[in-house]
Amino acid sequence: MLAPSIEHGTVAPRIIPFLLVFFAIWWAWINFTWFASAYDTDDVVYRLLAVLQMAGVLVLAAGVPNAFAHDDFAVVTLGYVIMRLGQIALWVRAAIEHPEGRPVALRYGGGVLVVQILWCARLLLPDVGWLFLPTFLVLVVLEFATPLWAERGRGLAWHPHHIAERYALFVLILLGETVLAAVNGLHAALAAHGVTAPLVTIAIAGFVLLVALWWAYFLQPAGEGLARRRQRSFVWGYGHYLLFAALAAVGAALDAAVQVGARPAPGEQLVVGLSLAVPAGAALLLIWALHAPLLDRPGFPAAVAIPAAVLVLGGGALAPVLGIAGSVVAIALVAAASVATAIAAGTRAAPAPVD
Repeated sequence: MLAPSIEHGTVAPRIIPFLLVFFAIWWAWINFTWFASAYDTDDVVYRLLAVLQMAGVLVLAAGVPNAFAHDDFAVVTLGYVIMRLGQIALWVRAAIEHPEGRPVALRYGGGVLVVQILWCARLLLPDVGWLFLPTFLVLVVLEFATPLWAERGRGLAWHPHHIAERYALFVLILLGETVLAAVNGLHAALAAHGVTAPLVTIAIAGFVLLVALWWAYFLQPAGEGLARRRQRSFVWGYGHYLLFAALAAVGAALDAAVQVGARPAPGEQLVVGLSLAVPAGAALLLIWALHAPLLDRPGFPAAVAIPAAVLVLGGGALAPVLGIAGSVVAIALVAAASVATAIAAGTRAAPAPVD
């Protein structure tokens, strides 16, 4: 839904709906991930409750078009609450079957339940535009606060390497979705314009960019860092929302890029170039920033990430001069060069000592 907005130069009004919908998907996933790291029983009841959460995802997805087109989040909220009800049931089961972890499980389950009631109550508010975003943000803060409150004292016995692996797999999923979005855009562009040099260039450069982002992320030994600095896991875990959203936005921008790559309009090219450069640059910067609190020597260091992010933004801003294809090539080359530089400086980061 974001790609057509970029293509038609109306991306700004769609950024907030994109971030809000993405939050619902990401937050339900992150809660299930950390729970599964501590209580991965994988029996019939566990799988059925996981299926219930998958059903919630389908309902949420059905509501995305209305959310983007009309700012109507009723169906998205319903799908989100369904997902969270499955998570509440898992916390209740954990409280019953694991006495040692019962206080934490009850705090989690109770906190999540209260916030879901508030999400449903929010749908009853009058249809006043200025109420929409503030009430959403208040409930987001309450969602973020629930784990912080539940984990006080003795927290979950999550496994750092398992958590790092789950987050890495989500990165792979997002990059895979990005490839799919770009391929779909390429199919449409080929049907409209046939095989052209700009389309081929954008396709190759876009793939190089995605490989560079993937490689940069996997230069960071997050599992080792989490094992040594568990108390910083909240910053690392919550901060991934921005990184994941940036990677998803890269996919939408590449989809739009292949759609308008042959058009000469400078204004359109600038919108598409910046729509790709901003999330790509942010992703490079966040790959470093999220891991810096965990590692003394990040595998993708600040000395590489910060200049790369600045140069990527420059590549996007130069789209009216370079053309969309040239802009995508410039962004991809900077990202690839940053990874090569990080590898040359030392492919593995030294984990930080235990605090």
